[in-house]
Amino acid sequence: MVDPFVGKLSMFRIYTGEINSNSVVFNANNKKSVKLSNMYITKGKTQTQIDKASIGDFVAVSKLEHISTGDTLCDSKNPIILAKVDYPPSMENTAIAPLLKGDEEKISNGLTKLMEEDPTFLHKMDFETKQHLIYGMGDVHLSVIIDKLKRKFGVGVKLIKPKVAYKETVRKTVKVEGKYKKQSGGRGQYGHVWLEVKPLDRGTGFEFIETIFGGAIPKGYIQGVEKGVRAALQEGAIAGYPVTDISVNLYDGSYHSVDSSEIAFKIASAMAFRKGVLDGNPVLLEPIMEVEVEIPDDYVGDIMGDLNARRGKILGIEPEKNMKKIKASGEGFAPSATTTIEKFFPLFFLFSILFIISSKSNSNSGIKITSAPPAKPASIAIQPVFLPITSTTITL
Repeated sequence: MVDPFVGKLSMFRIYTGEINSNSVVFNANNKKSVKLSNMYITKGKTQTQIDKASIGDFVAVSKLEHISTGDTLCDSKNPIILAKVDYPPSMENTAIAPLLKGDEEKISNGLTKLMEEDPTFLHKMDFETKQHLIYGMGDVHLSVIIDKLKRKFGVGVKLIKPKVAYKETVRKTVKVEGKYKKQSGGRGQYGHVWLEVKPLDRGTGFEFIETIFGGAIPKGYIQGVEKGVRAALQEGAIAGYPVTDISVNLYDGSYHSVDSSEIAFKIASAMAFRKGVLDGNPVLLEPIMEVEVEIPDDYVGDIMGDLNARRGKILGIEPEKNMKKIKASGEGFAPSATTTIEKFFPLFFLFSILFIISSKSNSNSGIKITSAPPAKPASIAIQPVFLPITSTTITL
């Protein structure tokens, strides 16, 4: 934990033996030895310094480096690793922004220190949506984190709804030409490429290959072609979202011995790539999450209705003792005493699902969410296409 006056405090329980304030202990998890300094017994806000501690004592030590929550400290001559606590996954996430400009670094440093003391808390930057995300066990947990951030580190944040990052891709193979030509006396610019753009399987990402034959484009300019394609890849062609699951093959083109340059081929290839996406029967992809909900039979009907309204697709229902387990994905549902529901859902509809399921089941439910391959939205009319969101994996 982080104390605003003492600094970092590491708290542990002694299972065997005894230690004093200048003992050297061995961290069996990372194989590093650390020297203890000031030791304390804590009672609420009161900290009493001690010189020695033995079996059963709960002790706090200040400024202990190379230690993480769950590590085992022992004698280096007899190393042992105790079983770690199996912490539950984060249940909810939200985006944050600083209340004052210039506080970004203080916020990041403060959250990192809070993450060290709380294994169920996580923060990270989503570079696709340009948002700072925090993950926790629920609204109350995240509220406590934000309060600690202000109280211990003196920085405030405001909550923002997370964005979801769509992707673009193509559905057919096309061959396209890109030519950039500026020749008006003196040295000009000339770049000319032919690209084959074709779809790949979901989750493959992007590949660039070249099959130039006979020196149609010198090797020195091919890097410029790839740079142009990769730059255009990030900007998309139909809605400004990054393009994925696509292969680009540079198979032909031409050059000018005087006017050609890397930048000319970069521009030409970007032009060709955008045309290839538009001609390749483009489609928007949305992040899809696999959801597993465990609920008492009495609440199955109400919760199934809500999940169906979010375009859930039933994967299976497993009856369990007094419960039902429903697995779902992204488009339909069916009931079954506890039930586990497994379903696929568009990520856009999942931001409020934890609260809805908890309230409709009187907090007598469990939910687990993992990522699945992205898919085309069932209906653009019911999807706010131009609202960016995030494709990061979230486990609730």
